Amino acid sequence: MTAQRITRREALQTTAALGAGLWLGSSPQPTRAAANDKLNVAVIGIGGRGVANLNGVGKTENIVALCDVDDKRAGKAYERFPKAKKYADYRRMLDDMENQIDAVIVSTPDHTHFHPSMIAMTMGKHLYCEKPMAHSVWEVREMTKLAAKNNLATQLGMQRHALANMHRAVELIKSGSIGDVSEVYSWISSTRGMPAQPVKTVPVPETLDWDLWIGPAKFRPYAVNSKGEGTLAPYNWRFWWDYGTGETGNWGCHILDIPYWALDLKYPTRVDASGPKIDAERTPTEMLTSFDFPANDKRGPVKLHWSQQKNGPAILKEKGLKLKGANTLFVGSKGMLLTGFGSLKLFPGDSFEGFKSPKATIPDSPGFYKEWTDACKGEGPATCNFDYSGPLSETVLLGNTAFRAGGGFDWDASTLKAKGNESAKPYLHSEFRKGWEEFTS
Repeated sequence: MTAQRITRREALQTTAALGAGLWLGSSPQPTRAAANDKLNVAVIGIGGRGVANLNGVGKTENIVALCDVDDKRAGKAYERFPKAKKYADYRRMLDDMENQIDAVIVSTPDHTHFHPSMIAMTMGKHLYCEKPMAHSVWEVREMTKLAAKNNLATQLGMQRHALANMHRAVELIKSGSIGDVSEVYSWISSTRGMPAQPVKTVPVPETLDWDLWIGPAKFRPYAVNSKGEGTLAPYNWRFWWDYGTGETGNWGCHILDIPYWALDLKYPTRVDASGPKIDAERTPTEMLTSFDFPANDKRGPVKLHWSQQKNGPAILKEKGLKLKGANTLFVGSKGMLLTGFGSLKLFPGDSFEGFKSPKATIPDSPGFYKEWTDACKGEGPATCNFDYSGPLSETVLLGNTAFRAGGGFDWDASTLKAKGNESAKPYLHSEFRKGWEEFTS
């Protein structure tokens, strides 16, 4: 079935009306299904990552609406859920289905997380959103505040948070197994970035609504590169600054979840970055960043390093550390923990002979999606709710900001101001193209 489409005039009227509701202080009570009832869920973005999210909730809850700008990529999902109403424009979907939806999943490219999420939460709908939550620090903060204001059940797509190995790594750090941790190195071993430039503009595929795909971002015509691939859609958008957040946005929330959880991190006070020559349009193939976190009542100050580097940071070679699948190194006063999503090891080995792991204190997850659906039904917050994942997402995006700004700055999280580097200011906020400005403040 072809998704329902909306005219340009209707789209602007709908968006303006919904936006006005938000800024007039609308704060509806969220709908909460009983524990044994099924949620009525709408899914925005059902190709790519959206398939996994749809699978995560579709077996236990009612999928009542599906929205995608590309009928072809959405086709299999439409076939699986023939009773769900189909839409191309989420604004029309949310307008039509407001009284029939309990919760919304947003699985679109980074530049189109913010608008559907804000509209849905303004309506009092619970929200599951893909990482890195949004496209700018300001967008993330607005989403975090609105979720708290409207008392909504939220979850950011950091599925690895539910893995048992991550639980054990967090327990090792929290129990003091390697002493006081003062420094952490986290990384993604990748050289992805700097995608090929477009070589020619071509007709938009008939199944794709290109204007809706672009949404609030800078408009570019549909084009292909020298390989015949779409310059932006369906995937290369990730490595263009106007639409994606690079490998840092792609992997940062997953990997930095480990130190964030283990060390009770929140907002950094200093951000620094370095790397290759800055490209104004495309994300880099490597990047080094660092964040200074102040002491709290559980630990001293911490310096967290995040990098996109093939084979990881230099400290691994310096200390002769190897572990398949590792992505994080904790440096403590009594030793080091090298870990990842599925492995962990304490160093130096001779210092930990006969070591007994601390008692498991973190309960097994009932399932990452079930955490969220249970929360929607009033059974307590999901582990990656926005109170936790919002500051983490902001930190990830601050690393990108420092890189694009050509250097570091002191960070005032209370005012969202970068001090000591005026070049950072444009990258902290979002500029929306004409017709999408309703959330600008």
